[in-house]
Amino acid sequence: MARTRAQAQQQELVDQRVEALKDETVESTRRRVENEVRAELSESVRAELVEKFTAEAKNEAEDAAQRIKREAEAEADKLIKDAEIKSREVVLAAQKEGEAELKSRRAEQQKIEERLSNRESNLDARAERLDEREEAVKTREQQVAESEAQFSSRELELERQRGEVELVLEKVAGYSAEQARAELVARMVNQAELEANRKIKVIEEQAEEEADKRAQKIISVAVQRYAGDFVAEKCVSVVSLPSDDMKGRIIGREGRNIRALEAASGVDIIIDDTPEAVIVSGFDPVRREIARRSLDKLIADGRIHPTRIEEVVAKTDQEVAQSIKEAGEQAAFELGIHGLHPELIKMVGRLKYRTSYGQNMWSHSIEVGFLCGLMASELGVNVKMARRAGLLHDIGKALTHEQEGSHAIIGADLCRKYGEHEIVRNAVAAHHNDEPQNSVIAHLVIASDALSGARPGARREILETYVKRLEDLERISMSFKGVEKTYAIQAGREIRVMVEHGSIDDAGAFALSRDIARKIEDELTYPGQIKVTVIRETRAIDYAR
Repeated sequence: MARTRAQAQQQELVDQRVEALKDETVESTRRRVENEVRAELSESVRAELVEKFTAEAKNEAEDAAQRIKREAEAEADKLIKDAEIKSREVVLAAQKEGEAELKSRRAEQQKIEERLSNRESNLDARAERLDEREEAVKTREQQVAESEAQFSSRELELERQRGEVELVLEKVAGYSAEQARAELVARMVNQAELEANRKIKVIEEQAEEEADKRAQKIISVAVQRYAGDFVAEKCVSVVSLPSDDMKGRIIGREGRNIRALEAASGVDIIIDDTPEAVIVSGFDPVRREIARRSLDKLIADGRIHPTRIEEVVAKTDQEVAQSIKEAGEQAAFELGIHGLHPELIKMVGRLKYRTSYGQNMWSHSIEVGFLCGLMASELGVNVKMARRAGLLHDIGKALTHEQEGSHAIIGADLCRKYGEHEIVRNAVAAHHNDEPQNSVIAHLVIASDALSGARPGARREILETYVKRLEDLERISMSFKGVEKTYAIQAGREIRVMVEHGSIDDAGAFALSRDIARKIEDELTYPGQIKVTVIRETRAIDYAR
């Protein structure tokens, strides 16, 4: 059907082309002949010739058309033959492809049939096995039913015998079953508590031993690699005088000199019976330093009057500000810290004139920075950031006399204001637990701060505060049941607790030490750590008569 449609289309195209060629040939021949004879022949001859040549041209055109038609038919036959050949090739290829696909499908179908036959045989074998098992299960169920009947009868007999035995035992022991059960449960609970305390003790001892070894290693390495000096200062400064006559010149006529000095420097000048000395008193260490230096210059110069005093104090103020800046730059240089904001550098320098429990905060901050960096290097943490956090951890103390609030929060606000990293800001804010720690560096700052402040001789403590802390330690220890005596020793670094051996056993002593330590942590504030030692001794006493 496709072949017939193609032949019809080709024949139609050939006929259209023959007709077009025929018309085109006749017209072109006619025009050519007319053009050739038009100029030479007369009208009559021209008409005869036109008629003659028109007939000839028509014959020639018909011949040409016939020739073209034959050529077109030959070409059409050729095209038809080519199309038939191509269609045969396509049919052969399709037949081959269909045979191959049919062959593969037959092979796949054969495999499926083989699998199905194998599965059917397996199912038959499995069905046979299931039938056998079903028979075996039925047999076993019968045996189990018989055994259950026997066991039921035996259980009834045993229950009856157990009731008789319980009655006999209750008569012999004088205890009911409920009382015996309660006593047994109580013994088991006590035994479980003892076992739990032993295991807790072993686990905590192992953990503490491992933690102590690691902490001691890190701290010992840090302490061995750094040693700092401690500066003890007071809230007053003493200015030496060349002679007692200088006191009168400092006071001036009607006290105008000393009033001018106090007004310019903002401190109190105390002149008493102390020979050849004047006391400068003030809560602000920077003002006190300005006043002390100004007095030294005035005494050395000898010209002491209100105008001169104001000039010297103003000049000394500039010198102290420059020294504060240099002190901050020196601290940053010693720790290898770069990029600190100029205001933070000034705040670090101001710490040189700030003390806490007699410890100089500038030296303390440098020491904490070094210790943080050393421990960070042992732990594989960012050393530069650890040193930065250690240096800035107490920077808020430079402004505590001007702003209210915790120095940790004030310092954290300064760090945020002057673009410090969030880890540094958190370490500053969290080193007294004013906010949670979010990095290892924050914990290193806490450890370094406690280590620097807890060194022997690093800080001085007011006697009343020291005695009160010792009394609180002994009071907390005595508040627990079974405690006989308590002693605070090692300058409050250790509390020894004597317990009654009859009231508390070894496991209870371990639990008591843990409870006392937790209560001390909750109620007291102290530098470093406090060791709680519970002592239980067994005394064997007899008399010779």
